[in-house]
Formats: sequence, C-alpha cells, structure tokens
Amino acid sequence: MSEVKALSGKAIAVMGDDIDTDRIIPARYLRCVTFDGLGEHAFADDRIQSNGEHPFDNPDRQGASILVTNNNFGCGSSREHAPQALSKWGIKAVIGQSFAEIFFGNCVAIGVPCVIASPEEVKQLQALIDENPQTEITVDLSNMEVTSENFSIPVQMNEGSRQMFLNGTWDNCGQLVNNAESVKVTATKLPYVNWQTA
Repeated sequence: MSEVKALSGKAIAVMGDDIDTDRIIPARYLRCVTFDGLGEHAFADDRIQSNGEHPFDNPDRQGASILVTNNNFGCGSSREHAPQALSKWGIKAVIGQSFAEIFFGNCVAIGVPCVIASPEEVKQLQALIDENPQTEITVDLSNMEVTSENFSIPVQMNEGSRQMFLNGTWDNCGQLVNNAESVKVTATKLPYVNWQTA
C-alpha cells in the first residue's frame, strides 16, 4: 500500500458532460480476463468517430497522466473496467466538476484520486491545457489544490477518501494481505469458520 499525497504530470482534457462508462470503455472489451491491454481501448468508439481528432489520439497528449473532465463523469453502468482502462492508458488522477458515485469509488479502489473543481475553474484549466499541452499540473491532496506554474485552484474530495489516499489505506486487498495473520486469528474465533493453517 502506498500513500498518495500529490501527483504531477501533463494533463489531457476530455470535454463534455455525462460521459458514461460505456464511452470510456465500450462493452465489447469487458470480456477480458485481466485488465491488461484495456488502456489502448479507452474511448475506443469516440476515437473512431473522431477520425484521429480525439484527445487520446493527439500526439501532444501522449504521456499525460492527469485527466480533466466536466460534469457527471463516469455515469452509467458500474463497470470497474472504466477506471482500469484510464489507469492502463496512463491516467493517475482525474479533475472534474462531478463524478458518478460508483465510478469515484472504483477509482479510489485502484488508487486514482478524483477531485472536484468549480465549472469555471475546470474550463480555465482545460483552456490552459489546450494552449500549452506541455503544461505540468500538480494535484495536491495534502493542500487540496491543483497548481501549475501560474495557476492554482482549490479542489474538493470527501474527507474519508482523502484520508485513505494520504494514509495509504485505499487498497482494501493490500490491507488484507498485510494483515493476514490478524485475519487468521480472528477467523479461529468464529464458530462458522474452519480455518486450516498450512
């Protein structure tokens, strides 16, 4: 488990409200056994329809690690493949006006913080990225702000999720593995569990 206090990198903007999980990763890619390789299919249908003009196909945006979105990003189905596809493409943090609750939770589960900014400030940030694709953005969870060289905006995240990132407790599976001995001790005290130790 690792603490997530601040993340920096180039940013990429995908504009539009109500971008749902089917647009983030179309259903035909959900048959995968693992999440490996999903990144190349992020926004697959949007990219086809954009004839190479989608931000995820823009050569200047390759290597970006911070996604800037608008309102109600990640709505629709609860598929965890959506944040996985973004993560496998290279996204390490998302800034938006708002997020669908299940999408947000699925992002937390894989260590990708989603922070909220006002519509006006999101548009300012998207304009900044558009003007200079090489601009480096920092998402600072300690101070709850997004900054670049001459730009700073406050952001929000519920305090419970924020503390999980700051303390490195966002990884539930990692916590179970790290506390395997305590789990075994507790299991031996449960009358309905026949715990066999190797």
